[in-house]
Amino acid sequence: MQADFGRFTHAVMRAAPDSLAAQALRSGPAELQVDIEAVRREEEQYVSVLEKTLGLRVVRLEADEELPDCVFVEDPAVVCGNTALITRPGFCCYVYLMVKILRNLNDARCMVLSVGGDLKGGCSSAGRVLMETFFVGLSKRTNRRGAEILADTFQDYAVSTVPVLDTLHLKSFCSMAGPGLIAIGSSEAAQKALKTMQQMSDHKYDKLTVPDDLAANCIYMNLPDKGHVLIHCTPEQFPESAKVTHTHTHTHTHTHIYKIPLSLLFDMKHSGCFL
Repeated sequence: MQADFGRFTHAVMRAAPDSLAAQALRSGPAELQVDIEAVRREEEQYVSVLEKTLGLRVVRLEADEELPDCVFVEDPAVVCGNTALITRPGFCCYVYLMVKILRNLNDARCMVLSVGGDLKGGCSSAGRVLMETFFVGLSKRTNRRGAEILADTFQDYAVSTVPVLDTLHLKSFCSMAGPGLIAIGSSEAAQKALKTMQQMSDHKYDKLTVPDDLAANCIYMNLPDKGHVLIHCTPEQFPESAKVTHTHTHTHTHTHIYKIPLSLLFDMKHSGCFL
């Protein structure tokens, strides 16, 4: 399974509606606002890197003003191999659209989350696939029943739960930065979660600790023509974290680094579902 870790051919993205700025769910301070024009510029740069630099096929969906959160296309599904577990995120009006797209892209076998299970998909509260393990952040959006259904769906993988108490989801301070490499923030909550992950897993993971929790949210890929790739925020946003990330990952896996400017309240990774 490790050989396929980080292998992607497609990315699904949805354009940001004007309503995102005022109505989208987010965890930042209320007085901070999303600059929608900046978000759209970042989106174009992000797509350019995915398509032109990395060679992924990007499926771009139109914005829906009636659904301010429609950009969060990773939440409705957890995709592994040719199986997609269709979740019940906090906002699920566009779940069926994602089912249709996933089936068209790779003939995915779509399993629907059972009643009583709450789960946010992709790399949010649903967790992180590291080597042969799903780490599931238990939070306001993901419950233990959701984690159990995830385990039943992907029986070749171990599933470990991690309590997430002070933030929206696990990816707020944790991500996968390479095979067997966990990127983790420096806050007390992040380090407590890391300790839980280390205790619950049989595998010994290397760790990449960055000063800023948000900077731990990055995208790792292992692409046939590019090798190891890591996309993370720019040094202008998190200078110390960017320095640590570049030094560690290049030494660890000779990773190619791509820096994308991302709005602090609008996590562009959230708007990409990779498969």
